[in-house]
Amino acid sequence: MIVVFGSINIDQVYQMAVLPKPGETIHGSGYLQVPGGKGANQALAARRSGASVLMVGCVGDDVNAGPALSLMKADNVDLSAVTVGNRPTGCAAIWVGGDAENSIVVVAGANADLKANLVTDQMLREARYLLLQMEVPAEENWALLVRAKAMGVKTMLNLAPVSSIPENALQDLDYLVVNEVEATALAKQHNITGVDSENLARTLASTFNLTCVLTLGGAGVVAADSGKVVQNDSLKIKPVDTTAAGDSFIGGFAAALAEGRSLEDALQFATVTAGLACTVAGAQSSIPYRTKIDEVLQSLL
Repeated sequence: MIVVFGSINIDQVYQMAVLPKPGETIHGSGYLQVPGGKGANQALAARRSGASVLMVGCVGDDVNAGPALSLMKADNVDLSAVTVGNRPTGCAAIWVGGDAENSIVVVAGANADLKANLVTDQMLREARYLLLQMEVPAEENWALLVRAKAMGVKTMLNLAPVSSIPENALQDLDYLVVNEVEATALAKQHNITGVDSENLARTLASTFNLTCVLTLGGAGVVAADSGKVVQNDSLKIKPVDTTAAGDSFIGGFAAALAEGRSLEDALQFATVTAGLACTVAGAQSSIPYRTKIDEVLQSLL
């Protein structure tokens, strides 16, 4: 089982030809309201990739709570550990341009009420992987990492949105998943200098004794662990919307590792998952199912 400790949002997606400049008002071409949040997106991606998933999160006592949970519920993500907080359900406003790039503003809402003690020792005993992101209180993540490491649970952190992370938390991690912006910010934070992007994953991996997965958008992904570097190209597709690509990658990657796949095979599985997500508009609505992922993987053999 994969335990996901993270955010649950309702996403308001605005589609337009070109993202507006500061102070500019433009006409959009479409509007969607769909479930989102990095935690929920990654939980659903892992579930649709074939994993058993427990979502630990917090929503508000409001009209957005049901819609925010709807797709996870429909796909049988275990929601028994989702609680109701004192603030409204988290919300994200997502602007998507005609080139499929996006700008996002997130308001935490009830995600700020999430506490590490909602993950019980029994949940950790049943978990193979614990998956974390940075849309909930950071100190709750760090407290949970200590417990997971003590119980032998494999841990994975997506450092997004990018934020400060103490060295002891990094030492408790098995997998760190970052994009180029996040990796550069982390290196600067810990006074790692003079490293070009090509060697950044290797340096972060060796410095903190973990597996570092550096996503490169259309250029693919590079991962480094103790002495080994693995690279994988992105899936060749025409992107429609990149909103949930990163979350789809991480959920697929965690699911593949939980199945016992090698790092190389898990990266290929994840890049296909992410690529397919880019071909559909929206966040959770774009996350592919295992049957489609397997079909594409088979075609690449």
